[in-house]
Amino acid sequence: MRFRHPDGSTVHLAYCTNVHPAETLDGVLAQLRDHCEPVRRRLGRDRLGIGLWLARDAARSLTTDPASLRALRAELDRRGLEVVTLNGFPYEGFGADEVKYRVYQPDWTHPDRLAHTTDLARLLAALLPEDVTEGSVSTLPLAWRTSFDAEAATTARTALATLAGRLDALEELTGRSIRIGLEPEPGCVVETVADAVAALTAAPAPGPAPNPGLAPSPVAAPNPVTVPNPRIGVCLDTCHLATSFEDPRTALDSLAAAGIPVPKAQLSAALHAEHPHLPEVRAALAAFAEPRFLHQTRTRTAAGLRGTDDLPEALAASGHHATTAHGLPDATPWRSHFHVPLHAPPAPPLSSTLPVLQEALALLVGGPHPRTSHLEVETYTWQALPPESRPRTRARLADGIAAELTLARDLLTDLGLKELP
Repeated sequence: MRFRHPDGSTVHLAYCTNVHPAETLDGVLAQLRDHCEPVRRRLGRDRLGIGLWLARDAARSLTTDPASLRALRAELDRRGLEVVTLNGFPYEGFGADEVKYRVYQPDWTHPDRLAHTTDLARLLAALLPEDVTEGSVSTLPLAWRTSFDAEAATTARTALATLAGRLDALEELTGRSIRIGLEPEPGCVVETVADAVAALTAAPAPGPAPNPGLAPSPVAAPNPVTVPNPRIGVCLDTCHLATSFEDPRTALDSLAAAGIPVPKAQLSAALHAEHPHLPEVRAALAAFAEPRFLHQTRTRTAAGLRGTDDLPEALAASGHHATTAHGLPDATPWRSHFHVPLHAPPAPPLSSTLPVLQEALALLVGGPHPRTSHLEVETYTWQALPPESRPRTRARLADGIAAELTLARDLLTDLGLKELP
């Protein structure tokens, strides 16, 4: 979906296909037929943007076989779909029964991550619509926080510098500009936007806040990258932003002050519990403690931000004096990294952080000029919802995704953007 900003530029809205498990090219083609085109038809659109997730095997197939790449491009066109952004965070296995910590491998210390991201950038340059010259790829925020030492920081710095050089060469060759967005996520080396600023500039290394109540990363300096590079920026995920209790204005102001671009933003909402000490609230939260994905949980206390790697750990004990070894303090609200449907927040006594999304979106595209041109709805947890909330059929899933995109469209038009055919 395309929108005209009041300044005359185009803003793209897509939904991310990592909600649909597929590891191979055949699986991707089936996604387009079984899921993406039905969503487009429900919206009554001739054209729908998708944020394509290409697992390692699918990406390699396309990279090594130009005919397959041409066939994918033709299939996108035939089904009324377009791609301006890729989700390069999960490498493989995102549809497995248990993902958890596996999603952070390989990280930016491993050559496979650089090779895969390079492939994605080259593929995206070939998949962009004819009238679009800029693409974006989101990626993991360097690494999970543990075992990230000074040597790892140097390796990550070198890999990102190499990638930036390859992206420069790609634009010279194709005329297509591809930018990469590190996606801050709770528990990672780059958990917050503040961490991203420290990592992507020569700013002082962050203090104890980035990994609240958790084993810290062994490295505070040197920073992985020492100068801003226009090719490498931040993918702002509004669920992650809210989970870490970051203020959207402060976050975006800090990126602007540092000269760090926002190649894309992911529109998502986290799980919010206002009164986690109440038994009925804890029971409601327990329904979201499922075995497939990590649901990092945070609370803001007088002593600072505290957190656990997963929701079951947060629920392990209660009380004002609880420690992260036995649960979270429950005198203040909790937020959990669980992407809940935008249009369907959980029933009371829980809620979602949709207001954080709305505030961030207004700051991103509601001003005189957009801070990003690529927006992606990324609710990949439909099948991890409590059983009574899961879509049981493809049709019900398509209904839900279309409803999320409708909400996002309405938010954009309320900000003064005009939907384009």
